[in-house]
Amino acid sequence: MNAGRTVFAQVMEFLPWSEFRTCVNRYRGNYKVRTFSCCDQFLCMAFAQLTYRESLRDIETCLRAIQPKLYHAGIRSQVSRNTLAKANETRDWRIYADFAHVLIRLARMLYAEDDFGVELENVAYALDSTTIDLCLSLFP
Repeated sequence: MNAGRTVFAQVMEFLPWSEFRTCVNRYRGNYKVRTFSCCDQFLCMAFAQLTYRESLRDIETCLRAIQPKLYHAGIRSQVSRNTLAKANETRDWRIYADFAHVLIRLARMLYAEDDFGVELENVAYALDSTTIDLCLSLFP
């Protein structure tokens, strides 16, 4: 039986949380927020990304399944579909964009001296892209 912290909490420990708080304060992300903070939203969405969740319902179901362990994963409040949807809709996206830039800067410093076996003239970024199925009758 595991008596330590969850793997998710151990991975999230490496993130620069002081920089995240700076981004949240810059855009007043937690203004008039009582329970579901920007940090909780980020952790839920990071968990969803790492566990390949496909919808809000899927995220909610998975998080409810591990409800007793959420606190140990760093998520301090209960997560419902409505709460997550409203947070995703109303929170300023620039908080997370700025934090992504911080993480990219850290990754660049970590791997600046590494040779990846590919010579690139310019900087290249790998971004997550979601496949969107299109109907051929509507989009020939």
